[in-house]
Amino acid sequence: MSELPENSATVASKGAKTSSRKLGKSASKSARSRAREFALQALYQVLVGKNEAADIDVFTRDLSGFHKADSAHYDALLYGCSEQAADLDKLILPLLDRSMAEISPIERAAMWIGTYEMKHCLDVPWRVSLNECIELAKEFGGTDGHKYVNAVLEGLAPQLRPHEVQADRQAGRARA
Repeated sequence: MSELPENSATVASKGAKTSSRKLGKSASKSARSRAREFALQALYQVLVGKNEAADIDVFTRDLSGFHKADSAHYDALLYGCSEQAADLDKLILPLLDRSMAEISPIERAAMWIGTYEMKHCLDVPWRVSLNECIELAKEFGGTDGHKYVNAVLEGLAPQLRPHEVQADRQAGRARA
């Protein structure tokens, strides 16, 4: 197993500590929300550290609080996103106003998670996936990164979940 670069490990540890510091909010997080947080941290390491998903997986499972996460959903996100990164990027790229290289790794990982969930996790409503990814970008990303994640994922939703989006529009719950 390769050793993770210090900056990737630091971000992952910082994220785990940040989550545990917000006791009121963190204590009420669902196992799936926690899985998304750990997957985001792991995907950051895929993007920045160029580490293999299996190596990151071993490291991530040792982080504080992982036992409270939905490990099956975490596995689906980490391995699914890392293995399908090129396909996810192809879906995301047409909605960007800049090159993929200019997107922060946190925003990119959040977009991967949302895109992957909308494409493959049909038990997760598209609105839930969108909102969870916005929250990830708010908690771990830059100041306005969540707005970018929101715009891209909301733009992808009609393509990936046309029937759900249409039903929401008819019920007045989604933008036209």
